[in-house]
Amino acid sequence: MNNILEAHGISKTFGSFEALKNVSISIPEGKIFGLLGPNGAGKTTLIRILTQITGPDQGAVLFKGKSLPSNYSQQFGYLPEERGLYRKMKVWEQALYLTQIKGLSKAQATAALGEWFKRLNMTTWLDKNVESLSKGMQQKLQFVITVAPNPSILILDEPFSGFDPVNSEELKKHILELRDQGSTIIFSTHNMASVEELCENIALINQGEKVLDGGVDEIRTSFSKSLFKVHFKGSKVAFANALGFQYEIISLKEKESISKAIIKGHEDLNNNALIKRLTDNLEIIGFQEMIPSMNDIFIDLVSAETNNTHADVSE
Repeated sequence: MNNILEAHGISKTFGSFEALKNVSISIPEGKIFGLLGPNGAGKTTLIRILTQITGPDQGAVLFKGKSLPSNYSQQFGYLPEERGLYRKMKVWEQALYLTQIKGLSKAQATAALGEWFKRLNMTTWLDKNVESLSKGMQQKLQFVITVAPNPSILILDEPFSGFDPVNSEELKKHILELRDQGSTIIFSTHNMASVEELCENIALINQGEKVLDGGVDEIRTSFSKSLFKVHFKGSKVAFANALGFQYEIISLKEKESISKAIIKGHEDLNNNALIKRLTDNLEIIGFQEMIPSMNDIFIDLVSAETNNTHADVSE
């Protein structure tokens, strides 16, 4: 897998505050990469360093394995969480102006914007003043301005903020289309459901440090707690006997002759052997491992880091 962007040993201090502490990440080309973390974790500082808005105190950023080229800033489309539009300007006038700043000629900007306004059903907006648009409509406008120059790397910071479910789904569809067309997308968000739906790889930053990175599926599997849901028909005693000493019953409920259990496994498990023992003695309706969600993992890791910090302070 080729990395389009790499940050090596990035540190950044503002006065006495360490915003980033030796952070290294690798972003694969043509993928959606989730940059996660709680408020104040250092995500925005890292994004500003990746886009050369600010520089690191230590460390380096590489683009396709090399030092940054002179046209590096034109490789990026950056949709920041804090939106910046000229409220008194008309929609088309503003979109054309901001897109040309990214290096497109007027003809190129006109063609690219025209296509995106059609795709997002925004052609009736062109003569409206920006201040007349709702928050969600302004969000759509900024998205169009960001993607119209066809950047190699697209950075979206909380892109669904202000959107209703219908517009959120529409935006997700276009994000996936951009990825399929070869764009690399850095997706910064607190919405873990969107992370699972869109991202192939993630990095989690907390208190200025990287605490986790890797593929979403692999991370979820690695944080498995050996919990399983089992739905069955038959004797509860037979169910308990089939579990043996390697599994414990966390909960067991029965409704309309179907028992629903959550069990936890211990060391040296052979889940296939368990399934055979269960099916030999019971009618198994369903057997599913309860893989933790990214939201569960996020909360566990951030809470643990916070508690450790508080313990250090108290000591």
